[in-house]
Amino acid sequence: MNTENKKTFYITTPIYYPSGDPHIGHCYTTVACDTISRYKRMQGYDVMFLTGTDEHGQKIEQKAEAAGVTPKEFVDRIVATFKELWSYMNISYDRFIRTTDGYHVSAVQKIFKDLYDRGYIYKGKYSGKYCTPCESFWTESQLDENGCCPECHRPVKIAEEEAYFFKMSPFSDRLEKLLLETDYLNPRTRAVELVNNFIKPGLEDVCVSRTSFKWGIPVTFDEKHVVYVWIDALSNYITALGYDNDEYDDFAKYWPADVHMVAKDIMRFHALIWPAMLMALDIPLPKQLAVHGWITFQSKTGEAQKMSKSLGNVVDPLMLGKRYGVDSIRYHILREMALGADSAFSNEIMINRINSDLANGFGNLVSRTVAMADKYFGGTLPEEREAAEIDDSLIGELTALRDITDKCIDETRLKNALEAIFTAVDRANKYIDETEPWKLGKDESKRARLASVLYNLLESIRIISTLLAPFMPTMMPKVWEQIGAAESDASYDNAAGFGVLPANVTVHKGEILFPRIDLDKEIAELNAIIEKNMETAKAKLEAESADENTPENSDIPALLPEITIDDFAKLDIRAAKVLSVEKVKKSDKLLCFRLDDGMGGRQVVSGIAEYYTPEELTGKTVQIIANLKPIKLRGVESLGMICSADTADGVKVLFLDDSIPAGSKIR
Repeated sequence: MNTENKKTFYITTPIYYPSGDPHIGHCYTTVACDTISRYKRMQGYDVMFLTGTDEHGQKIEQKAEAAGVTPKEFVDRIVATFKELWSYMNISYDRFIRTTDGYHVSAVQKIFKDLYDRGYIYKGKYSGKYCTPCESFWTESQLDENGCCPECHRPVKIAEEEAYFFKMSPFSDRLEKLLLETDYLNPRTRAVELVNNFIKPGLEDVCVSRTSFKWGIPVTFDEKHVVYVWIDALSNYITALGYDNDEYDDFAKYWPADVHMVAKDIMRFHALIWPAMLMALDIPLPKQLAVHGWITFQSKTGEAQKMSKSLGNVVDPLMLGKRYGVDSIRYHILREMALGADSAFSNEIMINRINSDLANGFGNLVSRTVAMADKYFGGTLPEEREAAEIDDSLIGELTALRDITDKCIDETRLKNALEAIFTAVDRANKYIDETEPWKLGKDESKRARLASVLYNLLESIRIISTLLAPFMPTMMPKVWEQIGAAESDASYDNAAGFGVLPANVTVHKGEILFPRIDLDKEIAELNAIIEKNMETAKAKLEAESADENTPENSDIPALLPEITIDDFAKLDIRAAKVLSVEKVKKSDKLLCFRLDDGMGGRQVVSGIAEYYTPEELTGKTVQIIANLKPIKLRGVESLGMICSADTADGVKVLFLDDSIPAGSKIR
């Protein structure tokens, strides 16, 4: 429990797995926690904001070996990239933990031994399905419809090894009550899902050690084992405060955590395994687990995909920030994500949001108000005033805004907070239309009324920008400078009051805060970047999958998981005559086929240009997957796939006897 009278607030992101460079999908949780942290500091809380990196595991070990460096050297490089991104995104974390930090290593060893001594950890043997890229064990029922990993959808392996297990069943009843009878999980709709899918069928014990790799924290009493990810990674929330170590002494001050924020794909571990560990250790539980969705990539076909480095549909936040400004990117990702739901990312959504809300909305409000104060009063408002009844509704709405924002922040509903703030932006812009200051400026007798209108607008901007500062910390000080507000004017206490700025406030015209973006130009350029990323990632993924599923000293790939005859029947394989072939512009790998498929003809794009010339293929009979979902490659639509084989000499197209008619079904 907290030992000091001063209000404290402890918020955490999950620690990130540094197997590749960070992308905008990593940013949501961190930017959201940063925003809440800044808001709480503004309210006067003593805040501890924790983030960091989860650096152990087989995948890191393998990637380091492939790169010819030690695992520590490998993670050091990527951790530096994460820290660079967080600095660029203006992330104000108070502590950054790495699971390779010495104090964390020793604390995890003590926690593991403590759980073992209490009878909650036992030695056994694991036999089941394992996904190397995700470093996750899965039961048969948890695999996807193709028998693959439910997270990355790549093939899993049969794994068997000696391991230690953490007992989950003793905590079933307490976990069910935690999820269904308390406010621990937010949104509550996720709780029923977890209870029905995991607790009701019977909680399975969790594998918490490994022997098949060495890059991990050794188990002190059985050093051929290393502590597996969950006890290692999840313990960071308490080791970072000094639990079982002498590095820090903040545990009594900040624990229990006020908010753990995670994405839905790791909800199960934080909602079931982590509370069970804490129950086993007799440690109080966190107050809230806030679960958000994924940032999904909206493809040209309209299909939403999870934003993932392995899928190649990532967007580099550094690149976006340099193009549009860091605060614009922070605003966009927070404005689009409703708690518990996915958020579709597309170039169009992002640019339209920036143009409509920031350029046309808030930015225009600031520039119009400052420009009118400069035009009609030389930048300094006179002190004489003339109020009107129309002012009351504006003032009432603006002075009520702080309480609305407070409630949204407390409930981690950042999208709703921004919606409320920008409703106030719209109200202030409407006030300009209602009062028509350009008409007042033509009548000298209306000078006092004009001064009141502009002062009310400047005060509205002050309140709005104060509440926006945690969301957009880079740009709001520029707003305060333009409207003549001192930093003390833009305080939390002043955000609920009206009349804070001096009566004779002086404005300062400045740069355009949020320039409008050329939509068509930017969409074209960003789509080209994303398509290139996806092509690169696809090739890399194919290579990695081949490596992971190929037995040693063999050139022949291992079999994929078994399928049924019904699964095979879903493929429509047809014979097709190659009418013509030509290279796809701006691509060294792609060929575009015009085919006679016996059904009116079709176009198929295939990445075999380095193995065949168009002349070698024209006139041949080939096999095609005819019912494959259409896709565009380099802007060229492909309606199927040419069947080919991977050999030691490269790709070989599977040609058919020319006597087979076009359109014949292959079985």
